[in-house]
Amino acid sequence: MKLVKLGSQGLKVSRLGLGCMGMSQWYGEPDDVESTRTLLQAIDLGVNFFDSAEAYGPFTNETLIGKALKGVRDKAVIATKFGFDLRDGKIVGVNSRPEHIVDVVNASLKRLDTDYLDVLYQHRIDPSIPIEEVVGVMGQLVQAGKVKYLGLCEVGVNTIERAHKVHPLSVVQSEYSLWERNIEQDVLPTLRQLGIGLVSFCPLGRGFLTGTVERAEHYPDTDFRAQDPRLQGQNYDNNMSITKQILALANKIGISPSQLAIGWILAQGDDIVPIPGTKRRKYLEQNCAATGIELSPETLRELVQITSDLPASGPRYNERMMAFVDR
Repeated sequence: MKLVKLGSQGLKVSRLGLGCMGMSQWYGEPDDVESTRTLLQAIDLGVNFFDSAEAYGPFTNETLIGKALKGVRDKAVIATKFGFDLRDGKIVGVNSRPEHIVDVVNASLKRLDTDYLDVLYQHRIDPSIPIEEVVGVMGQLVQAGKVKYLGLCEVGVNTIERAHKVHPLSVVQSEYSLWERNIEQDVLPTLRQLGIGLVSFCPLGRGFLTGTVERAEHYPDTDFRAQDPRLQGQNYDNNMSITKQILALANKIGISPSQLAIGWILAQGDDIVPIPGTKRRKYLEQNCAATGIELSPETLRELVQITSDLPASGPRYNERMMAFVDR
């Protein structure tokens, strides 16, 4: 698979990454055996970019990745995150105190069974700690050899610009897909101006763009989809109108809807790398095949028209989780 350079600091990753959160929580029961096979299959398919966080599990996702990739560590670009306040297995707030950042990184290194992190993100901003102080500590970890590249998640322009002055950022991670394009107005232009790459999570709209998602009430309370406003009530009905058109277009050109959605993101530029999440090899293989598909200008225009005429209905997080987003 093609490698691309994300940002101006030298970070090179595969054209498609793998979001690993769903291997450990939120989307059905974990299956460590299949997840391990999927991680190794990703390496075989040329995927080298793996996205984790201490909050995933919590903690168990990093352990899973560390065990699975130990024998191929030199082929893997591993990203993880700090920034949440975790107590009794739950997120109770944010925490980016300098001493906490250091503790989290040391613990992540141990769970991942590695001497260094390729990419370290602040998962969500902590309003009580200036971003300059946070990135200063992250930069010290780079100098110490524990981290190679830095990133931030779900941040706005002001935070990006302030952070980048302290230590160059390589990447910013945000939700970005056919039906979630809010960053196009100001965040994406800023990233391009500063030479920072974009990592796109939820490129399949948490599965909605593939036509496989049920109504929120179908899922247990432990599943993220049970809390997703876009899967609730009238929002679900409205959003299915988008999905049906995407499914029809994918069928017309002979590819899967996931390949269509990923292909659209890939067409937006080599400075954007989507990280669709899956714990199943069959979906990984299907997603990877999207890197070999070039969508026609006509198809790209039709996709934009569909999602412009029918924008997503409902916020992408519930009120509590939206409060953590810096936009």
